[in-house]
Amino acid sequence: MSRLEGRVAIVTGAGAGIGRGIVRRFAAEGAAVVVAEYNVDSGTATAAELQRDFGAQALFVRADISRRADVDAMVGAAIERFGKVDILVNNAWSRRQGAPFAARVEQQTDTDLDFAWQIGTMSAMWAMRAVFPGMRERRWGRIVNICSLNGVNAHPYTVDYNMAKEALRALTRTAAREWAPYQICCNVICPAAATEAYKGFAAASPDNAAAILKLNPMGRMGDPESDIGGVALFLASDDCRYLTGNTLFADGGGHINGVPWAPQLPES
Repeated sequence: MSRLEGRVAIVTGAGAGIGRGIVRRFAAEGAAVVVAEYNVDSGTATAAELQRDFGAQALFVRADISRRADVDAMVGAAIERFGKVDILVNNAWSRRQGAPFAARVEQQTDTDLDFAWQIGTMSAMWAMRAVFPGMRERRWGRIVNICSLNGVNAHPYTVDYNMAKEALRALTRTAAREWAPYQICCNVICPAAATEAYKGFAAASPDNAAAILKLNPMGRMGDPESDIGGVALFLASDDCRYLTGNTLFADGGGHINGVPWAPQLPES
């Protein structure tokens, strides 16, 4: 029997990168999956490949997770199609269109910070609250929130991302404490993976990317499916029944001594 046979999972941002890697591992292990994705093309393509490659029950739901109505509709669609939600992975992230990739603290606008808060933290809160009643009733649930070493190590020039992800870690730990009596396990992964976003960064800043890899004990970035998806699979499975409130650094050991992240930006 597959490890997630009979389970239903929602993965946000599942059309590409880490989200796609995770949803592929879940489908391979027998889960029915909801591919929650803003981009229609990548979302529908991922759902189709899950059906083709694994024979999985896969539902694509277009969701702008910065809007609570979309998050509630996402969970509602999962319950309507599959009858329940056992596993929730809050993975999706995006900056506001037109926002800079990197900016000093004093240059961050309230608009960009508000957007990061909505999409990086509040979206997870909305989704967690929406799936909680069913998990509590069944006394089984797994919540996996994707955070970042950026926030843990306070990498410069990404304060919007850092704030949102560290708030998400605090939310995860608090929910883990409150929901433990219902056998709902809530954990965090801080990954390092060769996603599309990382490849874009490496192309734009090859020297910094090379320095990061040089200090990574394993000397490579993780594979979204094989490396990060495997950790998410454990956290979503029965094997995780006694582990909650934890942060797992799936980064080849890069967190042990930290990694350089110091692009040069002009002062105000």
